[in-house]
Amino acid sequence: MSEQPRRPRKPGQPYRRPQKDPVRILAFEALRAVDERDAYANLVLPPLLRKAREAGDFDARDAALATELVYGTLRRQGTYDAIIADCVDRPLREVDPPVLDVLSLGVHQLLGTRIPSHAAVSASVELARVVLGDGRAKFVNAVLRKVARDDLDGWLERVAPPYDEDPEDHLAVVHSHPRWVVSALWDSLGGGRTGIEELLAADNERPEVTLVARPGRATREELLGEEAAVPGRWSPYAVRLSEGGEPGAVEAVREGRAGVQDEGSQLVALALANAPLDGPDRRWLDGCAGPGGKAALLGALAAERGAFLLASEKQPHRAGLVARALDGNPGPYQVIAADGTRPAWRPGSFDRVLVDVPCTGLGALRRRPEARWRRRPEDLDGFAPLQRGLLRSALEAVRVGGVVAYATCSPHLAETRAVVADVLKQHPDTDLVDARPLLPDVPALGEGPDLQLWPHIHGTDAMYLALIRRTA
Repeated sequence: MSEQPRRPRKPGQPYRRPQKDPVRILAFEALRAVDERDAYANLVLPPLLRKAREAGDFDARDAALATELVYGTLRRQGTYDAIIADCVDRPLREVDPPVLDVLSLGVHQLLGTRIPSHAAVSASVELARVVLGDGRAKFVNAVLRKVARDDLDGWLERVAPPYDEDPEDHLAVVHSHPRWVVSALWDSLGGGRTGIEELLAADNERPEVTLVARPGRATREELLGEEAAVPGRWSPYAVRLSEGGEPGAVEAVREGRAGVQDEGSQLVALALANAPLDGPDRRWLDGCAGPGGKAALLGALAAERGAFLLASEKQPHRAGLVARALDGNPGPYQVIAADGTRPAWRPGSFDRVLVDVPCTGLGALRRRPEARWRRRPEDLDGFAPLQRGLLRSALEAVRVGGVVAYATCSPHLAETRAVVADVLKQHPDTDLVDARPLLPDVPALGEGPDLQLWPHIHGTDAMYLALIRRTA
């Protein structure tokens, strides 16, 4: 990015070149990619970090700081925007986005890390000089010095409306979620203030990396032999890596015998695999298989029973990811690129069917914090026909006596119970199966017969699952 023309120096005043800080420059580049290209940080950041390590610019501590700056800034964007807006004399929409990114990085260092205030301001001004130019660096300096006058709690008292006057807007500012998301999550919880605050706070926590030991290919005991590894909470195949654990350093992950998979995702696959059937158990279908995590676990579980798995994914490049995840599966399987709403299989062909449908992703805001700012309420209308179409096709694909699992990584009622209720009205030949007893060690799964996982209760993504048996 080109710099603005520098103001003339006073006579005799030496010019000092801005000091380039590789960590903060990389964090700025990642935020720009997220903003300009609608990229996701979890896809943008790893190659940037890898390139920096290969160039010799980064060590492990640098990578950890850059990661914290990017994800912390994205998670707290709504809060930081409210604070910055209180410190500038113009609407935020009139502040150039690159300037706002530098300011947000600076505010996160001031209010969200242990970096000393003077160092946070100085480093941010130097970053501004490098990427924005001296003129706008002065603006950054002035704003951050205002922010540095108080801590986060003090700022929240100033910029968040009182809870008693506007609870949703209060929670939106304090916990950095769009107001409509706060409202939707509150409806899904169906509880009081404590539950919603705990959920919103959990969305802003850095999630642990969770691995899955794919049955027949790796064991949890093998993964527990890795440094920084501890058992998962609920899944018998789950292992959590404590802070600093690197999945790419695990041999079983490199070889595809294990994978990175949230424990909630593992539980969905396990519940379907454990559901009682009437009749044979030979053919399984994953109707929305990309990118392949659930398909790989289902394939391994099917192999233990001698069952065949068909993994179908509409997008060819995602079908390729599914094939990679299933490569080496010990039992029979096939991966195809096909539209689940236009089945490439005959009706009644399968004993177990999973449809983990496309959704808003509001259940995974810990991992994709930028998604909360991109999604809009109208997105629900766009997903609704597809979700219902996929569930109808799944019910047609399963045989009488077989079971369908409808899953979403969203707790929004419009994507969960509303979809199931609408489709089952058209299918009187079905019954809901109580999914909760299939995960006997997992508490607080809801009133049933469907189940809902929560980040603040279970430490997982907010996965939803309904099990449906075809009766006629």
